[in-house]
Amino acid sequence: MIRILLAAYKWFVLVPIVGISTVIIGVLCLVLCLLVPPSTAGRWCGRAWARLNAFAAFMHVTVAGGQHIDAGRSHVVVANHQSHLDILVIYGWLDMDFRWVMKQELRRVPVLGIACEKLGHIFIDRSNRSAAIAALNRARGRISGGTSIFFFPEGTRSRSGKLIPFKKGAFRMAAELQMPILPVSIVGTYSISPPGTLELRPGRARLVIHPPIETAGCGLDQVPELMQRARETIASEL
Repeated sequence: MIRILLAAYKWFVLVPIVGISTVIIGVLCLVLCLLVPPSTAGRWCGRAWARLNAFAAFMHVTVAGGQHIDAGRSHVVVANHQSHLDILVIYGWLDMDFRWVMKQELRRVPVLGIACEKLGHIFIDRSNRSAAIAALNRARGRISGGTSIFFFPEGTRSRSGKLIPFKKGAFRMAAELQMPILPVSIVGTYSISPPGTLELRPGRARLVIHPPIETAGCGLDQVPELMQRARETIASEL
């Protein structure tokens, strides 16, 4: 009975809350972009949106490893992807200025798409490799002075909660730009709302920020090694 009630709450209460808050805060973000730098508007609005919806999803989030963030240094941030709730955890509790790499389909979502574009997030067409590479190349100019770029290197949510193979794009960019890789583990979101199900279970999630992996002096031939190191680091907390 509890599972049925929570499933009903998810679709008839939580989903509308997410939709309404996305529209309202998205519009507010567009207005704020006229008054303050887009990065500031994005952090204020993104954090408010994420924490509001995490509360509505009965998800309590804790953070470990915040001391590994250097606000004055740009990173390539990589994290595992278990649930749509991962977005809330990252936006609400990863305390750094970053740009998402997100799928092109999200650009068509009303308000959300244009807000993300104004904030400088990067849309890629996963079905067109050359277009995706071109989008990442254009994004390089936005990553400097403490602004980082965020990837889910699995490319999609894991249906089992276990890590699936990583794609090379994030690690290739880190090697080419000689930019440190910041591995991040998201723990617990799979149990709260597994992908492909109607379930919602109140619970705790944890964001673990690991020490950065330096790439100074690394060439493209070392991309597989960087990818493996990041994958093992993220997996160590799962």
